[in-house]
Amino acid sequence: MAGAFLALVAVMAGAFGAHGLRNLVSERGLEVFQTAVTYQMYHSIALVLLALLAAQGLSRKLLAWSAGFFLAGILLFSGSLYLLVLTDIRWIGPITPLGGLCFMVGWALLITSGLRRNK
Repeated sequence: MAGAFLALVAVMAGAFGAHGLRNLVSERGLEVFQTAVTYQMYHSIALVLLALLAAQGLSRKLLAWSAGFFLAGILLFSGSLYLLVLTDIRWIGPITPLGGLCFMVGWALLITSGLRRNK
């Protein structure tokens, strides 16, 4: 459900960026906002995928950790980019790579879950 909700929010944010921000922020700002939307959507879909994989017998513990890292990544990566574009608060920028790191850890945990199932 979290994945579906966050995907819905990504679609809404994308529409807001495309229509509501066009005359309010720079072209670069629109690109950054779109990057946030794109990564949010990818990882929202990944959350749905995790739920499906849990039903297929992969480690629920590893998948739950993966989901937690994907959620943290959405908040830190996409959230910091949204705030950066909407508020122009520059100190938020260094938070973005922490979100990217969370995404990487989440994917690594998903890989680990798949590898363990085959043993």
